[in-house]
Amino acid sequence: MTATNDSLFRRSSRLDVSDLDFDAFADDPLDEESLRCLRYMHDVEHHTICYLRDVVVTRAHADPEITAFLSCWVYEELWHGDAIGQVLAAHGEAGGSQRVAPLRTNLPKRDKLRPLAFNLASAATRHIVAVQMAWGAVNEWTTQAAYGRLAARAKHPVLTEMLKRIMKQEGRHIDFYARQARSRLDASSRARKLTRYALSHFWGPVGSGVMPDEEVSFMAQFLFSDEDGTQAAARVDQQIDRLPGLAGLDLLVGSARAS
Repeated sequence: MTATNDSLFRRSSRLDVSDLDFDAFADDPLDEESLRCLRYMHDVEHHTICYLRDVVVTRAHADPEITAFLSCWVYEELWHGDAIGQVLAAHGEAGGSQRVAPLRTNLPKRDKLRPLAFNLASAATRHIVAVQMAWGAVNEWTTQAAYGRLAARAKHPVLTEMLKRIMKQEGRHIDFYARQARSRLDASSRARKLTRYALSHFWGPVGSGVMPDEEVSFMAQFLFSDEDGTQAAARVDQQIDRLPGLAGLDLLVGSARAS
């Protein structure tokens, strides 16, 4: 394990929100649009374990640096979802397993085929790991931007502080995924071509394929359709542009425009 990855591994921790005053939402509740965003974010964070399932059935499971990171990543994402659940609870709404269980029961039937599809793709090409690392980087950049946009729109001090703490951990996730993606894409033109094809043809906003289409569209419009949101989306696309072979995809800006 490299020194950088070892540092990331050892800094991994449960998100600490013990000092936040969730009771403040009783006197100063969030607006309905912000709550709608948080329901979406809660459910997607709790779905991270299912994405992990799709990664470890590929060649990625043989890389000890990747598996060490994924172990920390999925743990931290669980507590992100838990923290968001506490905000929902402060508004009298269910969180945790009460929300997650029905979601997983009602996933599209194609979800059951995802592990098989990834396993077959992994058997066909060693470059599937490059695709997964780049995909992870795109999703983490997008997620971090979404949290920032929600904080800016909701303007609630308790929510803003909680989201800042989540975004800080997401930043470490970004560092790992982007470093892995850059190294693998730099090393192979085939990896670059495959990753570009996969992202341009199959990528959708975080949560698409899991959450209802109308909720995916709402998130894109609410967070990224105004001037500030468009600028935030453009900054994400600029980060993606810096990965070898992925310039010009305009993934997030394009998705926001299409919503």
